[in-house]
Amino acid sequence: MTGSATFTPYSPTDKLACLGLFDANCPAFFAPNERLDYEGFLDGNPLNYELCLIDGRIAGAFGLMGDGLQAKSLNWILLDPGSHGKGIGSAIMMRITDGGRASGVSLVTIAASHKSAPFFAKFGAAERSTIEDGWGPGMHRIDMELRI
Repeated sequence: MTGSATFTPYSPTDKLACLGLFDANCPAFFAPNERLDYEGFLDGNPLNYELCLIDGRIAGAFGLMGDGLQAKSLNWILLDPGSHGKGIGSAIMMRITDGGRASGVSLVTIAASHKSAPFFAKFGAAERSTIEDGWGPGMHRIDMELRI
């Protein structure tokens, strides 16, 4: 990483930048049909959705969400493809696990794709089920759990 990662809450003014992250990751990590779902998610001004900034530039977005006291879900994690391999994903996962532990969460559920599942597995997430073409044609859904 060039600079250190900082985190800030999502704001509706960040929508275009977040959609740009989505587009940069499609179709490599997201099915094209998921874009409308993501846009709708952003339009809801989601609480607990955060941006990861490096040198003031958005390098990632993610949310640890849900009403459960001990379990939350990781939603819409996106990384700038130009940032892969630079520790940003690790910084985000540390933020998720540290924040989860601090709030009493012991389980994080992750709905990944077959392309992103290996990333989450590096942090100890375990596969629980697979739905072939679950996100769209050729994009298989892998449901995972991360105990923290």
